[in-house]
Amino acid sequence: MSYISPTEKIVGKSILVNPNLGHPIILNIDDTLKNNSLQTHLLFISSINDPKRFEKYLKNKLTLIPILEYKWKLKLIFEKMRKEIELTKEKGFWGRWKEKRKNAKDAKLDWKYDRTCLKLSDMEKEEKIKKGVPKAIRLFVPEGDTTFSDLVYGELKKENSELDDLIILRSDGTPTYNFACVVDDVDMRISHVIRGNDHLANTFKQVLLYHALKLTPPKFAHIPLILGKDKAKISKRHGAVSVMEYKEQGFLKDAFVNFLTLLGWSPKDDREILSTQQMIELFSLEGVNPSNPIFDPEKLEWMNGEYIRASENEKLLDLVIPFLINENLITEETVKEKREWLLRFIPLFKERAKTLRDFAEKGKYFFKFDYRYDPKAEKKHFSKPEAAQRLNTFIQRLSQLESFDKDKIEDALRGLAEELDLNPATLIHPVRLATTGTSAGPPLFDLLEVLGKEEVLKRLKKAVEYIQEKL
Repeated sequence: MSYISPTEKIVGKSILVNPNLGHPIILNIDDTLKNNSLQTHLLFISSINDPKRFEKYLKNKLTLIPILEYKWKLKLIFEKMRKEIELTKEKGFWGRWKEKRKNAKDAKLDWKYDRTCLKLSDMEKEEKIKKGVPKAIRLFVPEGDTTFSDLVYGELKKENSELDDLIILRSDGTPTYNFACVVDDVDMRISHVIRGNDHLANTFKQVLLYHALKLTPPKFAHIPLILGKDKAKISKRHGAVSVMEYKEQGFLKDAFVNFLTLLGWSPKDDREILSTQQMIELFSLEGVNPSNPIFDPEKLEWMNGEYIRASENEKLLDLVIPFLINENLITEETVKEKREWLLRFIPLFKERAKTLRDFAEKGKYFFKFDYRYDPKAEKKHFSKPEAAQRLNTFIQRLSQLESFDKDKIEDALRGLAEELDLNPATLIHPVRLATTGTSAGPPLFDLLEVLGKEEVLKRLKKAVEYIQEKL
């Protein structure tokens, strides 16, 4: 991982992402590495004693990048404190205000800093400094109101009387989140700040800091938070929350990006399946819906299925192979020896699969068959002696076929059904159960052709033996 020099011109912060779109995009990491321990939700990074450790941590945080696999150029920029920036400030000595805040909290009352330290005389301040009383630095919030224009929410306003004199520098000399955000954004010439709408309260404070610095704030866009079906902020109890977990479940990267893009934004028409290029061309922050969207797993599965069906078989096979190997259905050697056969397997489940994992879970009988039959289907189709007799006759007909293709197999079955004066379904269901152990799946004659004559005859004979032993 390379690092941006202080003189390199950039327009954002923390991670420089260049997806060849003609301009850089900056992805911010909201974490602190302090005293060799990671502290989440703090922006300031004061020192990096172990860059390799931090890089490993960073990769774990950015789970979105490996699954998307775009050729992005990553450069880490560590956020720095700029103590030399002068602000309208007051020194606040740690002490009774903490006790006051605790008492208000215990009494379930709103508490606001009462500017006790601002009222201290110069002599009192000097006395506390001599005694080494810890102190913090606060921003003096003036009367009036604070406003800013948000690209999603429009014009927003808050009375300053609702805001506290925020601490900008702690007693240990480290800056607070809001101060670090502003200083870093100024230092890196940030043009747009895009983050969740749960940061709206912070933005008012940061705008105050910009005004105190006599600087023009960047453009702000607060995007909606993703909620679960229960309307609560999405969390682990709603299922997988890591992008890598969705990859492991068999979701395609393009489908996942498409789905996420449509959470809170739409192309203003009925289209739901969009290519990456289409999304780039159509997307605008002004088009984001401020309402928090609902994460619908069923819709994600539907969209993933659409992408699976649109994929070429060769490409799809390469995506499915790791799932087959993970389930111990094939090996790397199998892939080399039977790739053409595996390519014939893919279309059988392509139309019904919702995830890549479905190919392994629903198609496992193509690779391993334990001769266990679905109990409900067995009771319905293997409970009478004639079931074995009909399967035996069908075995004879298949044995005589010189060409074991789906049309010849279908002709043999339907011809036998006609001879026995049976509805073809009376033979189709027992044959499916005998060869797959299930009562549903891909078109029967297609799957029999892919299984091959030798394997089909072996499974049918085993089913006949099973029925005869059972009865």
